Amino acid sequence: MKKILIIQGGGRPKGNTAQLVESFQRGAEEAGHSVEVISLLQNEVKGCLGCNACRYGKPCVQKDSFNDLVPKIKGANLLVFASPLYFWTLSSRIKAFIERFYCIAEEDANPPLGRYEKYPVKDCALLMTAADNFFWTFEQAVSYYQFALVNYIGFHDKGMLLAGGCGDTNGKPQIDKTDYLEKAYQFGKTIYGDC
Repeated sequence: MKKILIIQGGGRPKGNTAQLVESFQRGAEEAGHSVEVISLLQNEVKGCLGCNACRYGKPCVQKDSFNDLVPKIKGANLLVFASPLYFWTLSSRIKAFIERFYCIAEEDANPPLGRYEKYPVKDCALLMTAADNFFWTFEQAVSYYQFALVNYIGFHDKGMLLAGGCGDTNGKPQIDKTDYLEKAYQFGKTIYGDC
């Protein structure tokens, strides 16, 4: 059994992204995993200030929900980032959450790729929804995910589910008219194969 932490970074409470998360969660729980969903709509996380207080043994100076989430992040095997597509990339809430990983990094005397810090070793996955479904719709979001989380922080990518064509941004969610909810369920159910 793995501990899975899903970070839901925006969207409507019952919108396309929320439905995608619910399907993934159901599949993962049926496979025997422990799953917790953290909504960044309900848990405010501000962006990093770059003050470096955390580099001197102090908790982050920001007075928001992140410090309370650190033990959950450290205790998870898999972090799933779930976001609607906003301005062709991840939501600002997800980006702020990722920036704050700076305060859980540790000094690394032998850093790879020019880094000077190391992060907890975690698996990660990406769930996204969008109204559009062009061949380039998720290009910027995928680039950010791969560069920031996989290449720089060093998380192990467990895959992505990019659900495009989920309806007009001004209308009701239409993800239920696609096969993405079933794909999310299967993704959650099989993310760790037989374990």
